[in-house]
Amino acid sequence: MLMPKKVKYRKQQKGKRRGKAWRGSEVTFGDYGLKAVEPAWVTDRQIEAGRVAITRFIKRGGKIWIRVFPDKPVTKKPAETRMGKGKGAPEGWVAVVRPGKIIY
Repeated sequence: MLMPKKVKYRKQQKGKRRGKAWRGSEVTFGDYGLKAVEPAWVTDRQIEAGRVAITRFIKRGGKIWIRVFPDKPVTKKPAETRMGKGKGAPEGWVAVVRPGKIIY
């Protein structure tokens, strides 16, 4: 799965999911692209699943460029834990995707 090799801080704040992509909104590699129409957090597993599906469809007939990278850690508290007591441990990695961003 995709994830950063090293990060300065283990935990990040959530941030906002509003606004449009102001970078990476045009197809620069290849002839076709997959563009996001809604804001979302795309996990490393979702990026990999999309890559596998596209690769199967084109059957080695082309090249795929992944234009997003999951560099945001998502934390989760253990099950049956009371509220409070700090932020949970990092659980996975997501890429912040805004409308207009080319994903593949």
